[in-house]
Amino acid sequence: MKSFKYTINGNVYKVVINRIEDTIAEVEVNGTPYKVEMNKPTKKQVVTINRPVQTTVAPVSRPQPSTSGSSALRSPLPGIILEISVKAGDAVKKGQKVLVLEAMKMENVINADRDGIVKEVKVNKGDSVLEGADLVIIE
Repeated sequence: MKSFKYTINGNVYKVVINRIEDTIAEVEVNGTPYKVEMNKPTKKQVVTINRPVQTTVAPVSRPQPSTSGSSALRSPLPGIILEISVKAGDAVKKGQKVLVLEAMKMENVINADRDGIVKEVKVNKGDSVLEGADLVIIE
């Protein structure tokens, strides 16, 4: 039995690999059991997992912020705003939590993509947003 701890978008996942037989791995993610089919059989002594058992969010490409002026922090996927941690006039650092977005029953922390000052918060708690919607303007 092997145990791993992964952090994906600020969410912590405890993954336990209970057994591997040919191409089927029996794993638990935060206590929930899963049977995972792998591409090819692994050697008995080595455990290789190419992908997380269950991902919370598909990889998102975000536009690179400009070095001057203001830019919008956009929603990486459709969801509902659960929490807003900043207000207009607040200074933010790159990587700082700005808001929490619920998507597919998962809470996703949205962080600032650069240092700056919050010019405008374009959403309210409880709002439904679409992928790519402007959430916060940082200048």
